[in-house]
Amino acid sequence: MERLLVVEDDDSIGEPLVRALRREEFEVEHVTTGESALVRLAKVRFDVVVLDIGLPGIDGVEVCRHIRRDHHATAVLMLTARSSELDEVVGLDAGADDYVTKPFSLAVLTARVRALVRRQSAPTVGPDAIEVSGLRIDRSSRQAWREDRELELAPKEFDLLTTLASHAGEAVRREQIMSEVWDENWWGSTKTLDVHIGWLRQKLADPPLITTVRGYGFRLERA
Repeated sequence: MERLLVVEDDDSIGEPLVRALRREEFEVEHVTTGESALVRLAKVRFDVVVLDIGLPGIDGVEVCRHIRRDHHATAVLMLTARSSELDEVVGLDAGADDYVTKPFSLAVLTARVRALVRRQSAPTVGPDAIEVSGLRIDRSSRQAWREDRELELAPKEFDLLTTLASHAGEAVRREQIMSEVWDENWWGSTKTLDVHIGWLRQKLADPPLITTVRGYGFRLERA
């Protein structure tokens, strides 16, 4: 059973959300502060953290950055009460895999959580290992290396790199990437894709491997 951590200080949101996720047969814990979240994360491995950005004390952005430093396999779904693109990008820049803006329907949020869980638990398709352009990607262990350096990748960064590497030398449409890496029924902004591409480029370092194909998508170059 997948284990989820809900970090939400507003009980009028957190408690119905926990009930809805438990109805989906997830094992769910609920804490109300960033400090409490960090304590639980240090003791327990969670598959998904549903994280409010506007927490008292240590806010959701800092909690997300901590998760990305120390819990690379944990997916993060950020909740924000603000709808500006800037706030969305702040959460994504911290390493969130997805975000939902308040107010939201429980059906939408649970669907996003299920999509994150499916992506993490999906069986590998095709060869377990991909080797291209100095990259070595092991799908079964969800590890990747560039030359002899292991890359510390968040779940969506790993999936994104795997998708591009599977089509090395080919331009891959934005819509195809969103379908393969996020969800086939994704209906929100694709800003999350641009942010994750930026993070992935930073972690791959020089020389650059990922090229933007203007008006179309992205291509991982063959070295």
